[in-house]
Amino acid sequence: MSICLNEKMVALGTQRSVIRELFEYGKQKAAEIGAENVFDFSIGNPSVPSPASVNETAAKILHEMDPVLLHGYTSAQGDAGVRAMLADCVNRRFHTSYSADQFYMTAGAAAALCCCFHGLCNAGDKVIIFAPYFPEYTVFAKGAGAIPVIIPADTEAFQIDFTALEQALTPDVKAVVVNSPNNPSGVVYSQDTVKKLAEILEAKSVEYHHPIYLISDEPYREIVFSDTDVPFLPHYYNNTLVCYSWSKSLSLPGERMGYVLVPTDVQSHELVYAAIAGAGRSLGYVNAPSLFQRVCAACADETSDLTVYEKNKDILLTGLRSLGYSVVEPGGTFYMFPRSLEADDTAFAERAKAHNLLLVPGCGFGCPGHVRISYCVPTKRIEAAMPAFEALAKEYGHS
Repeated sequence: MSICLNEKMVALGTQRSVIRELFEYGKQKAAEIGAENVFDFSIGNPSVPSPASVNETAAKILHEMDPVLLHGYTSAQGDAGVRAMLADCVNRRFHTSYSADQFYMTAGAAAALCCCFHGLCNAGDKVIIFAPYFPEYTVFAKGAGAIPVIIPADTEAFQIDFTALEQALTPDVKAVVVNSPNNPSGVVYSQDTVKKLAEILEAKSVEYHHPIYLISDEPYREIVFSDTDVPFLPHYYNNTLVCYSWSKSLSLPGERMGYVLVPTDVQSHELVYAAIAGAGRSLGYVNAPSLFQRVCAACADETSDLTVYEKNKDILLTGLRSLGYSVVEPGGTFYMFPRSLEADDTAFAERAKAHNLLLVPGCGFGCPGHVRISYCVPTKRIEAAMPAFEALAKEYGHS
């Protein structure tokens, strides 16, 4: 008997991402030779615990709140009190005047992005994505019937190649996705970059007589180093939608909590908000997890102890550069994106495995010739890995 299935979904279900494949390989290798002997830099799982207030708040809510209310449905867009608390938090931080009705609670930033793509795009609309990019962007966009258009990376600084962008901004572009601080490069878009991007999108929106939406994916907004400034994009471009999650800032990736912010400056913002809510409905999201809506709202002004990531970055950056690796310094996140020591980044990553170094090839991020290092690991793992990086460099003639 033949079975007729959606072949695209079968392919997605049977082929893990390159990141997940490497992560699974690392677990198998650790079982063979011991986790302390595997330098696994594959996945972006926070290595620092949530602040104590997260568990304390969760326990307090569980102890004090009526369980029928706590574990029952919230409004589809999220609990009204939660959304009011988030509006107050964002308004304090960014000197805005948002209300609860501009926040739509989601199961993490992934769901926020999917709601934006499905809510904004009709079949055949184009979505511009800047390399290097989180690989799931293309999956999410295609799932909404949109066509991803990849802008090649500016590998000198990982800012935006504006010449390539302007060539790609055709009338059928519905949205542009940005991720700053960026996964995988760690780079933060400068204020000059953001201003120029806003000017170009504004001019093209006028020329084409329809808004081009800017979707800002911001799960790493709080993880920034030294005096790095992360521009708040709605201040620069009106038609900006913000997708946020607490996965990294509060070390809660498994709890799946985030939101979409639709500012009133967005053209026809009430209809845009309705489209995002409708997308959530059509995707079957119902409502974001009720307990952690409340926990994250109560802890929204806090973060985990993120200082270890800058310490790890400094050790790794200094060490790699001393060994002959070329690296653009990250301004945030817990990722580094050095050039591979041969043009074939996949071959380079395979060669690294002989030294028990697990590095993700850059081709998976739309940027071949590089590898991603996730340094959200204990500092001692970075220190222990440096001889392996040195041995790998020597194979390519670097001393």
